[in-house]
Amino acid sequence: MSNLIMLIMLFAAGALASCQPLVNARLAQKIGLVESSFISFLVGTVFLLAMTLLFGRGSLAQITQAPWWQLTGGLMGAFFVFTVILVVPKMGTGVVMAATIAAQLLMALVLDHFQVFGFRHIPVDLPRIIGAGLMLAGTWLIIRT
Repeated sequence: MSNLIMLIMLFAAGALASCQPLVNARLAQKIGLVESSFISFLVGTVFLLAMTLLFGRGSLAQITQAPWWQLTGGLMGAFFVFTVILVVPKMGTGVVMAATIAAQLLMALVLDHFQVFGFRHIPVDLPRIIGAGLMLAGTWLIIRT
């Protein structure tokens, strides 16, 4: 897959990530906070099951070989979705997106710098520190109201 297609997919995913909290929060008003989080994951699970059946090339049988911590991604996603559904109606989508993107960027810099989970080492340097500082400044400008 080309880098251009992957970038287009990332932009689409980012745009949808801004819509998802609003959709889920509206559902929460109808059925409840925990229930809407559950439905969000259930619908996503059904979609991913279909994708696995149609396009999967891996081996689900190998799950027994994975260390426990590699199975925590779903918990992290569930916590994120639940928290966003809780906060969006109170603070707004812009604040939620700004805060989560800033947190994601800062954590990503730490993970890359310390090569956590054994992926590529990308050291924190001055341009990245400046970029993170600008991101934090932008986040503050959005959150301050």
